[in-house]
Amino acid sequence: MDVRQRQRRARPPAVGQAGAPRVLQAGDALPLPIRHTNLIFSALFAASLAYLMRRWREKIRSSTPLHVVDLTEILSIFGLVASLIYLLSFFGIAFVQSIVSSSDEDVDFLVGPPAAPAPAQCGLLGGSDAVVPEKMPEEDEEIVASVVAGKVPSYVLETRLGDCRRAAGLRREAMRRITGRQIEGLPLDGFDYASILGQCCELPVGYVQLPVGIAGPLLLDGQRFYVPMATTEGCLVASTNRGCKAIAESGGATSVVLRDAMTRAPVARFPTARRAAELKAFLEDPANFDTLSVVFNRYTNTHQSSPSTIRRRTYDATYGIVLTPSLCSTIRL
Repeated sequence: MDVRQRQRRARPPAVGQAGAPRVLQAGDALPLPIRHTNLIFSALFAASLAYLMRRWREKIRSSTPLHVVDLTEILSIFGLVASLIYLLSFFGIAFVQSIVSSSDEDVDFLVGPPAAPAPAQCGLLGGSDAVVPEKMPEEDEEIVASVVAGKVPSYVLETRLGDCRRAAGLRREAMRRITGRQIEGLPLDGFDYASILGQCCELPVGYVQLPVGIAGPLLLDGQRFYVPMATTEGCLVASTNRGCKAIAESGGATSVVLRDAMTRAPVARFPTARRAAELKAFLEDPANFDTLSVVFNRYTNTHQSSPSTIRRRTYDATYGIVLTPSLCSTIRL
């Protein structure tokens, strides 16, 4: 069964906009503007009602039959009825239009949505049928050709051009020419590439979008936190949200920071298990620990695994010291 959607109603153009079609209103059939007719009939209703009430009060006091009316009273009754009919019709327009609109929406629901336009592709990397520029700027062509030929490193484009978006586009085009393959589904525009320059991602050629859900509130240390989670995994945010709810209904949670460290585990390979055991004994000897702790004394704790031909050492480096984890990763025993 085809999935049908309700068509989105077009928003009426602003009044007085050049070239915009005029929207018909309920008061367009009247010879006067609707605000003037409203004022006239409202005044007629109030005046007729006041005059008739005053006349009926006089008739009651003088014991005159109410059905005996003169020409003035007949005109007042006619004006009262006419103005009442107009006002009821005017204030009932919204109700009538709501009924008509609901019926129109039911009809629109049965009408399939209009065909979606084809997604626009990147000018540099569009398919063969995509509308692409006839020719790239001469300067950009020279840069792309230099990157493809290996004369200009791709990582210096941002520095030389001073335009991160342009550098990403040229790098993307150079990669397309080198590999001979199109990049489909990876957007290029709509991202601030200058914000990641020298920060997190090098050599960008585009970006990906992830849905972001919100879980919470998480009651932690007496404060409520909402946790944003970017993921494509189903039920992950929902299960986390249920966990936050359970923690909150249980009175909240408290946190304690036991240690702030980053673990590195370099491996040393030896020709025999005996040589590995000798290293283990060397590392466990307190007399040698001072030598090992010259660099790591203030920043790390060491642990070791069972004897074998491979000796694994674990160093827990203080997270704030950037050099120490890198030093642990490159150590050679």
